[in-house]
Formats: sequence, C-alpha cells, structure tokens
Amino acid sequence: MRVVARAGAPAGAPGLQQRAFDVASIRRDFPILERHVYGQPLVYLDNAATAQKPRAVIDAISNFYLVSNANIHRGVHRLSEEATGAYEGARAAVRRFLNAREAREIVFVRGATEAINLVAQAYARPLLRPDDEIVVSILEHHSNFVPWKMAAEATGARLRVVPMTDAGELRLDEYERLLSDRTRLVAIGHVSNALGTVNPVAEIVRLAHARGVPVLVDGAQAAPHMRVDVQALDCDFYAFSGHKTFGPTGIGVLYGKAELMDPMPPWQGGGDMISSVTLDEVRYAALPAKFEAGTPDIAGAVGLAAAIEYLEGIDRDAASAHEAALARYAEKRLSEIAGVTVLGRAAQKAGIVSFVMSAAHPHDIGTVLDREGVAIRTGHHCCQPLMHRLGVPATARASFAFYNTFEEADRLAAAVARVKEMFG
Repeated sequence: MRVVARAGAPAGAPGLQQRAFDVASIRRDFPILERHVYGQPLVYLDNAATAQKPRAVIDAISNFYLVSNANIHRGVHRLSEEATGAYEGARAAVRRFLNAREAREIVFVRGATEAINLVAQAYARPLLRPDDEIVVSILEHHSNFVPWKMAAEATGARLRVVPMTDAGELRLDEYERLLSDRTRLVAIGHVSNALGTVNPVAEIVRLAHARGVPVLVDGAQAAPHMRVDVQALDCDFYAFSGHKTFGPTGIGVLYGKAELMDPMPPWQGGGDMISSVTLDEVRYAALPAKFEAGTPDIAGAVGLAAAIEYLEGIDRDAASAHEAALARYAEKRLSEIAGVTVLGRAAQKAGIVSFVMSAAHPHDIGTVLDREGVAIRTGHHCCQPLMHRLGVPATARASFAFYNTFEEADRLAAAVARVKEMFG
C-alpha cells in the first residue's frame, strides 16, 4: 500500500487533509507515462476512454504467451491445464473483485458493450411484449441505450428516459414515477462517462425491486475507480470493461444473478457452450460456459486478473479520493479562464471534467492540447441524447486516474489558456 501525506499538492488543491497516493512511485509502474509527445512530457487525461496498463499486466500477458499458451478446458496436456487454471483463476479474481456469490455468475465477454448486448438479446428480448417498457437515463452511453432501443424496436416495447437536473443529477422523483406495471427492466450507468456523475445505484435498485423490476448497471466507469459490491447494490446484472480497469482491451465482464441467467438462452452458438450435440438435439452447458461460445480471450482474462491484483494491492479509497480531488482542482483552474464553462456539477462526481469554450470548438481544443502534450477526449462521448440535453454538439473531457498529478492538472489549465490566446 502506497499512501503518503498530500504535502506536494499545490496551493488551492482541495482535500489536503486526506490521504493520497505516493503518485511518483505509482507512476513508475506505468511505462507509457514516461513518453514525450511533441517534445513535451505526456499528460494522459483520457482515462475514461481507456486506462494505461501497469507493468504487472503487460508482464502477465507476455508471460502467458511465453510459457503457457494453449487452448482451455478440454486439453489434457500440461499447457492446456495451465491455461485453463489461469483462465478460471481470472474468473475467481473477478468474483472476488465484485463480491459476487459464485464464480459461475461471472461471464467473460469482449467488454461492457457486449455484456449489455448479451442481456438485451438473451434476457430482455424474449421477455418483451408490445407496450412493455425499459427505463434508461439521459446520462447513458450509447452502449447502454442502443441495445435497449434495438430490443424495443424488435418487440414493440418502448424506452422511458429518466431526466436530469441542470447539475447533471438524475431526477429520482421522475424515475420513481416512470416505474410502472409495464416496466420490464431498468438499465442505468453507475458513473456518467461524460459528466462524471455518480448515480445513486443502490437506491435506484431498491425502488425498482419494490416493483419487481430487475436492474442492469453499466459499471464501465465505476469498476476502475471505486469499490463495487454487487451483493450490497443488489443489482441483477453488472457490466464492466477490462481496458478501462487498467487491463487489456478485448476482455470484459458480465455479472448476473444465477437465478436470472440460468433460464436465459445462449445468444451465440459454437464450441464450449454445449453439453452434447446430435443431429437432432443440442443441449447447452451450464453457467457460465453457456454464454462463452468459442475460444475466449484467454490472455485478456489473465491480464485482467493481473490488473485486479494490482488494484487490490493499493488503497482504493485513497485512489478514489485522489482522483476526485484532482477533478475538483481541475474544475477550479479551468473555471478561472474566461470563456470556459464546466458542465456537470453533481454533488457526487468521479474524476471526470467536461467543459466547453466560447471561442473554440472542442475538436480545436483537443488539437491544441495534443501539441502541448496533453491528451484529452473531445466529441459527444457516445452520449448524443445527453449532448442534446446540454445544448452542445460536443465537449472537451479530461478524465483522471490515480497516476495523474496536480501538476498535470496545472498543465491542462495552462494548455486551455493557450487555446484562449489562439482563438479568443
């Protein structure tokens, strides 16, 4: 555990009495942070899109391919047994990470997007009838909106959308009003990828369950940055991506309560998801194999397990506090620049700051910042309904991880000031 006093934070940085990471030591675990871009030290503030990988993850993937690469489950030779053990060991690590009841409630997929599509196709679509309803929110990423829209259009069901306040917080009174006898599922993001709003998921689940409605939580932005306990939340499904959780791309997780996933039909057919096949009959395997057709991303699962082990070796509460403090400090610095408007002022926020400038389009902001060595994300962030609600076509978004520093927040502000000089 690396925890030190926040003695090095600049004047005006909030939360100085809190514990924080020894960021310099943490940064040494991430080789890419040593890069220079256009002659400037890299400031990587695009963590909501994908996080950087610690050396432990890179080494775990490399080591798998160097010494244990083989296909899993059916091989009786030594390498296959080693690969199977590593793959199923990764499942056990995810179960622990989410505090799921059983390892069979953990399904490996390509990412949160595939996890949500799996539930939309294998759970919701067979259930939905004309005029049934699925409740989503205005804050959702397209990955937690489009699959439900597709399922609704195919069945005659419809989406109901929870509105938000101008601060970017969901209207729980309106959410409760939307729940009805026609509601078949609630799909909600744990953390907004565009504004950083942390939604009150436990209360959202409680209100839905009072009406007998199951809840899927998109945890792509939450699992990397806060403790997640699916039993405490009591959600029915939870999805997250490995690459945002400091692991590799191409691997993700769907958690689902066994009593809901057991009766769900497979959504893909192929190898390893069957118990027997004849010319006349196919019998499907039990959980979780039923939903893992074909050769999976074995190395990806190994890398994800290494990322989880890395996260479990640091103080995650201190990490979350550090990221939130960085975001508040960045908001303060950006708000001091004339013509900059920070969007989203929810009371509970993760380390995400979205902003616009009166003098420059977000794409221009991103281009100038790139030349200053500062990597941010610009665009609609796969949240076009939210952008319409905000009245903007796009935003510039800085998203922080625990390896970022207050000095990097200062460089962000200085680069945005440079944009103002150029355009305004």
